[in-house]
Formats: sequence, C-alpha cells, structure tokens
Amino acid sequence: MSRNGKVKITKSSFNKYFHIWFDSQYSISSFPIIHQFSNLPLFLSPLSMSPASFRRLASAAAIIATASSGAVFLTPSLASSDRGRPPIVESLRRSIGDPTASVPSRSVQESALSGASLSNPLDILVIGGGATGSGVALDAATRGLRVGLVERDDFSSGTSSRSTKLIHGGVRYLEKAVFNLDYGQLRLVFHALEERKQLIENAPHLCHALPCMTPCFSWFEVVYFWMGLKMYDLVAGPRLLHLSRYYSAKQSVELFPTLASKGKDKNTTLTGTVVYYDGQMNDSRVNVGLACTAALAGASVLNHAEVVSLIRDDVTQRVIGARIRNNLSGQEFDTYAKVVVNAAGPFCDSVRKMADGESKPMICPSSGVHIVLPDYYSPQGMGLIVPKTKDGRVVFMLPWLGKTVAGTTDSATSITSLPKPHEDEIQFILDTITDYLNIKVRRTDVLSAWSGIRPLAMDPTAKNTENMSRDHIVLEDCPGLVTITGGKWTTYRSMAEDAVDAAIKSGKLKPINECVTQKLQLVGSYGWDPSSFAALAQRYVRVKKTHGGKVVPGTMDTAAAKHLSHAYGSMADRVAAIAQEEGLGKRLAHGHPFLEAEVAYCARNEYCESAVDFIARRCRIAFLDINAAEQALKRVVEILASEHKWDKSRQMQESKMAKEFLQTFKSSQNAHVQQQEA
Repeated sequence: MSRNGKVKITKSSFNKYFHIWFDSQYSISSFPIIHQFSNLPLFLSPLSMSPASFRRLASAAAIIATASSGAVFLTPSLASSDRGRPPIVESLRRSIGDPTASVPSRSVQESALSGASLSNPLDILVIGGGATGSGVALDAATRGLRVGLVERDDFSSGTSSRSTKLIHGGVRYLEKAVFNLDYGQLRLVFHALEERKQLIENAPHLCHALPCMTPCFSWFEVVYFWMGLKMYDLVAGPRLLHLSRYYSAKQSVELFPTLASKGKDKNTTLTGTVVYYDGQMNDSRVNVGLACTAALAGASVLNHAEVVSLIRDDVTQRVIGARIRNNLSGQEFDTYAKVVVNAAGPFCDSVRKMADGESKPMICPSSGVHIVLPDYYSPQGMGLIVPKTKDGRVVFMLPWLGKTVAGTTDSATSITSLPKPHEDEIQFILDTITDYLNIKVRRTDVLSAWSGIRPLAMDPTAKNTENMSRDHIVLEDCPGLVTITGGKWTTYRSMAEDAVDAAIKSGKLKPINECVTQKLQLVGSYGWDPSSFAALAQRYVRVKKTHGGKVVPGTMDTAAAKHLSHAYGSMADRVAAIAQEEGLGKRLAHGHPFLEAEVAYCARNEYCESAVDFIARRCRIAFLDINAAEQALKRVVEILASEHKWDKSRQMQESKMAKEFLQTFKSSQNAHVQQQEA
C-alpha cells in the first residue's frame, strides 16, 4: 500500500487481481443477468472461455490499465461529503454557494478590464468564452490570480453550445485504441473518464448519468459489445457511473418501445441489447455557469467584447495585451496582461495570426450536425447508439430536455460564426435512425437542426500532421500568447488547468495556491438536490399578467418547477420569486416550461445582453423548437427591453437579429420541405 492509502498493483501482479475482480463482478452467482448467455453458441460465449483465454483478456486489460503510468491505483470510492477540501475551496464555496450572491455588473467588469494598464496589468487575459476559456478564467481566478476574459459574442455562443450533450469517455476511442494499438486514443479515454464523473459532481443540477442502449442483431454482436463495454467499465475504475449490462430482446423493447425488432435488412431479428452509461448535460448552461462562477471568484468576464488586435512590446515583441471593442456600445479600449491565453476554439488561428501573420494553421475544422425530434422517438431515460453506420460514423439518439436529439455527422467544413446544417446531413441522420426504429421517421418531425464546428487540432511544429488529434494542444509559439485548443467538452477542466499552468510558467506568475477546480462546484450546485423542485412547487405560485393587464395567480406546476430546479439549481428560488412577485409567471411558448421570469433573472444575473443570448444559451428553446422560439421572441425582447432600457430601434434590431439567427437552425431546404409536406 502506498503512502496515500491507495493500493498499488504492478503489471506482474495484475493478472491475479484481475481474475479476482472479474469473478466478483461478473460471475454467474454475483451477476445473474449473465444467465442470458446460456443460449450463446459455445465458441462465442464469454462463460465458456478457457483459462488461457481469460489470461489473454487479463493481460490485455493489464496493458490498458497500466499504459499511462505502469501501475494501477485502485482507489476506494468516496462520497463528495467525505473528501477533504483545501481551505481555499471552503472559502470559495461560501462565496459561490451564497444564494443571495450576485455577479458584478457588466459596467464594473468592463471598468476592471479597461483599468488594467501597462504598469498594473492583469495576470492573465483570456480570449474566448467557451467551455475552455471560461474554465481557464475560473481556474486562474481560484488560484488567486488577477484575471480578465473577453468573448466577442456570448458565452458558449460557438461550439460549446452545439455539442451532442454527452459527457463521455469515448467508447469508439477505446475500440480504436485496442484494435489499432493506439496509445494516444487510449490516453484520451483514460483522461476523459477521469473528468466525466467530476463534471457531473461539480454541476449536478445540469448533468446526470444516462443509460445508452446498443442494439445487437446477432450473438456475435452481443458478445462483442458486451465485452467491449465491460472493458469500458474496467477502464473507468472508481469513476464508474453504473455497470453496463445485457438485456434480452423482450426486455429491450420494454425499455425502448420504438426500437425495431427486425434488422435493417429485415432478415435478422433483435437478439438483445447492451446498455452502458455515460453522462449528459445542458451544455450552454454549464458554460454560462462557469463564466458566472468565475465572476463570483473574482474574474472580470465580458461577453460581446471583441479582440481587435494584440498589443506587443516594442523591444521584446512579447504579447502584453489587447485592443478590445465593446460590440454593444462600439467603444474601444486597451487592456494589458502579463500573459494572454488564446481559447478561441475554431477561431484560435485568427488570434494567432494577430500576433504572427506567418503562423502555421493548427485547426482542421469538422462539422457535426444534430437534429431535434419529438419526445416520442425515445423514452425519457434511455438513449440509443448506432455503433457503426454505413460510412463508419457513430449516431446517437438521446432524450434531452423533453425532446429527442439525434446526431452526429463528421465532415470537413469551413470556419464561420454561424454554421448551417446541410440537408444531406439531416437526411443522413434520419436515414440512419430509420433502420433501428419501428415508427415512421418523417422529415417534418425535425423541430430544429444545428451545426457545430469541432476544432480538431494539429501541432503546427510537428513534422507529420496527417493524424488530427482528439486530444488538446497547449503551445506558446509567440511569446506571451498561450494557445489552448482541441480536446472535447468532457475534458474542459483539465484543459483549462494545463493552459493556466503554461501561462504561469510563461509569465512567471505567482499564484496563491494550486489548482482547486477538481473539487469546486459551479454556482447553483451548492444546496441543490434532485427533490428541490418539490419545494419550489409548494412554496411559489406563477403570477401571470393577461394582455389586458389583469393579474392572475396560477400554480407552480411540476413541469415548470422541475425545469427551474434543473436549469438554475439552488438559484431557482430567485427565478420563482420573480415569477410570483413581478407577475412574470407566464410561459413563453405553449408546450414548453420556460417562464417569462427567466428572461428578467438572466438579464440581471447571467449577463444576458441580447434576445439570442436568451433563446439560444440561457434557455434552449432555439435548439429544441424553432417555431416555439419564434413564438417566444416578441415577449423575450419586451422583457429585455425593460431590463436594459432599450429604445424601439434597439428592439427592432434585436428581433431582426434573432430571426436571422433562427434561420441557421434550418437547412437551406428545410422551410420549403416543411411547407410541401404539411
């Protein structure tokens, strides 16, 4: 046993421990569902493997488990409340967890940035308010550094709001790692699984475990996926969410009623399914939570603030700041920093070229398209994964916020701020899920569709750039400018940690403490539990104003209470209070739980500065149903106008920009097709 209380197992003794572990977890006596395998052909049954076969499996597991460090550490799983926290975390917990806490105003944040001078600079200026950039700001601020962040649009306005909504280690990456003996892919899986559960624990109101079902139409597929997903469980170790398991065809259809019982060629029947667990999140609300938590921790964060140019020292040519334009007012100002961190996602090459026009590109953009379908396509608590399509892709169909999200594609694209989904990509997703469902899949059922740009990274200093990395890259190819890119949503926290470490080294900064974000929950997480919605429903009413100005009290129904609880966590009481006390309890759109009070709350507490900020990133109505978003738009603009003192001209401009934005959630043929088929 090592000094830190962990059990250390070297390669030489792993086989012995693996056999003990495997027998205890998956023997017939302790895992009765494996009785289902008694119908397997003898040569396929995992229960009929010879001792030699088990030893080979154990050896393979040993190689996987020891690949990154040469040893496995089996750590007892501890509840969050049992883990010791550094004193700085307790101090931050009090400030971030205060239910009455409010983020500094936008004007205060802008003043802090413009006040950073050459003689009194920020420690770190972050460019980009996506998951990684906001994570960098939070990490640096909680180390006691003076931090600023600017985002030219809104927090999570780019790739970070357009994900598959999964928090995952990467089942397909593990498959590639095993079959291609690819250490890079294996390291990515280890890393992502380590971060997966931590993200769920740090934002429990916005993230949860989700079972995903893999259909099998032969016994070979059953064994193949069962063993692969058991290996996924093994690699997760103490970060395991729930054990994967096999279900018979009958059980599978009970769990997923729309699942087809016949294969796509109609000559095969459903043999069974293997269900494993990954995480799911409300991505943009996690991102906004990161930015607001960073603000509460002391960072100066400013959305709708664009970097016009970088400032360099005349003598050393080191990057020492940036020229910023406030895109809401049009005013510009300079801000100075000891280090600038470039976390601009797909646009990081544009920032690098501001410092060095000759810099080599490091981004190879890839488009991922998703569509949203009605809730009856999938059951409430079960996702579906198509492990391999005809062109080798993986397609998911997942329940999300009362609808079904399906995707994704993976194709080369150009970099643009508002990518649009192509009709052929939408049709590809529809055609793929058709083969696995027993209901008619209709183009007119598509409620919304969007495209996100993945910033696949390649090291510009590498001699061979043929293989793009799904891992992240941190480099400083221009003094004073640290670039972080690549990676994925699940690993944003550790990516931010690496970027801050690099910035500290570059600027010779002196943080007060080490990184503490691993055990730091986001705003809204403290004091929240899954039953919090019940207290909301009991404590508040939704007071609504009619068009004639009459005030009408209404119940805080379960749907609205659950939505507020999961979207705002422990801050939901403040939203409900606005609904009750200010007469903003009416729904924004029929059939959706979003309330007028949310618009006012987000304007006051979440830096919601435009109609698009709200319909796309604060609530997700644009992603869920574009027709409902259009229906809600007029009232959203009216409430924001009241909060921000907009004149009629600004209100018209906001409505126009929001309608243009919603057009990007349709393919070029979408509106025409829907009109023809209606």
